[in-house]
Amino acid sequence: MSEPKFLSLDIAGIEAEAGAPAPDRLISGDPQFRSWNVEERDGGLYAGIWESTPGKWRIAYDEWEFCHILSGVSVITEEGGQARTVRAGDSFVLRPGFKGSWEVLETTRKEYVIRL
Repeated sequence: MSEPKFLSLDIAGIEAEAGAPAPDRLISGDPQFRSWNVEERDGGLYAGIWESTPGKWRIAYDEWEFCHILSGVSVITEEGGQARTVRAGDSFVLRPGFKGSWEVLETTRKEYVIRL
């Protein structure tokens, strides 16, 4: 049987990967991450769901990422730029070279597609 061509971002039955910001990136709090990679393809394509508890850390993107916020509230601030508050229903792209901070005010869950 061939691989299905339709894939739902259903995380039931997928074990979450736990994580946290690297200590040298942490600004405040004790944010804890959970990620469910639903799709992983050769060539550096990933899709799934990510969640973080409150805290703030520095981010630096080498990859391209599409995000859709499912729940919670976060503030993403570009280095030398403005702070943007994102909440349930918001979608955005972080391009390679983006540097700044991510602050989770209320536990945030997002769907993501990453292209390395």
